[in-house]
Amino acid sequence: MTAPLSQTPGRLTAILAGVVALGLLFGATALVGVRQRADLVRGVTVRSGELLVAAQNLYRALSDADAITASAFLSNGLEPPELRERYQRDLADAAAALTVVSAATDGRSASAAARIAARLPVYSGLVETARTYNRQGLPLGVAYLQEASGLMRDELLPAARELYAAASAELDAARDRAAGFPWIATLLGLTTLGALVLAQLYLTRRTNRLLNVGLLVSTGAAVLLLGWLIASAVAAAAYLQASRDDGSAQMNLLAEARIAGLQARADEALTLVARGNGAAFEQHYVVVMEQLAGADGAGGLLGEALAAASDQPTRQAVETAIAQSTAWSAAHRQVRALDDRGEFTEAVRATIGPGDQTTAAIFNRLDEALAQAITYNGERFERKATSAGRALTGADVGFVVLTILILAGAVVGMQRRIMEYR
Repeated sequence: MTAPLSQTPGRLTAILAGVVALGLLFGATALVGVRQRADLVRGVTVRSGELLVAAQNLYRALSDADAITASAFLSNGLEPPELRERYQRDLADAAAALTVVSAATDGRSASAAARIAARLPVYSGLVETARTYNRQGLPLGVAYLQEASGLMRDELLPAARELYAAASAELDAARDRAAGFPWIATLLGLTTLGALVLAQLYLTRRTNRLLNVGLLVSTGAAVLLLGWLIASAVAAAAYLQASRDDGSAQMNLLAEARIAGLQARADEALTLVARGNGAAFEQHYVVVMEQLAGADGAGGLLGEALAAASDQPTRQAVETAIAQSTAWSAAHRQVRALDDRGEFTEAVRATIGPGDQTTAAIFNRLDEALAQAITYNGERFERKATSAGRALTGADVGFVVLTILILAGAVVGMQRRIMEYR
């Protein structure tokens, strides 16, 4: 028969049952938690990270298509092959990115993706019609170009920005979930340790034996399990925070700056294409350039990116972009002066002509610097997020082994004392 709780064997049996139950619950909770955390970290790297990149590529490709189309119209109907190829590549990139985004979104984001899918063919159709008239030297081509650009700016780009914002928010939410502290498992671990210490003290008083090897093994295993649990969670959270600070946050700033540059480039070209009717485009150019580099040329998004840069490669790239932005503003003022004096041909030559001091050449250097910085910070994000996953490597197997040691040590240590009373 089972010994009553008023007797020592019964009390020891009850203590053993309690310790085993706590140890089993602690180990199971830690194991489930670390597996869930590993899945969440993997989701940050794979799903959320890839979704953000796809949304960013979609936003950039659409902005670049608008800028390239406007620039191509300055070539007197003879569109340069390289611009045509770049435009086609932008449309292909946008379609590929839209496929990725559409498959991973729902709700409002799915509606935004559907709007882009429905309106992008309309945009490309307007562009082709504008090109046809432009090759024939008919001014109607400009009207179609402006309609296409209006569609891009009023519908496609806002929808793409909505998708990008949603993807960025999803990444932050996934990262926060993955970086959460395992409070329940930690509390269970502390409770298990407390129960093991109390059991050891009870045995010491009852048996006058200072140490119980089995309970010592069980306690040591519980300490290791709790320490591993906390250390792995803290390490993973630190790497995830680094992936934000040194990766995705910087990448977002740089992407916004790059897109602002593309929009300003489109405005510059459309101002010339409009032939005296481009005041609205010039005004928008001024607004976007102030967003890009501030009123003094060293602020705005580029100034924020420089202040946030935590490594030399990013800092150098942003400094290059700031220098090119300043040069672009100066070259743009010359273009406007030529156009305002009626020297349209010279203004176009200063925009897309040969040489490395045209606004097109300067913009390309700015865009290249930002693209390199975005790629570099994207790689940093992936490295930090991957390191977060590595911080959890082997934890599930280790937790199982340590849980077995907790249970086995408690059973062996307590059972021997119980048997002494029989």
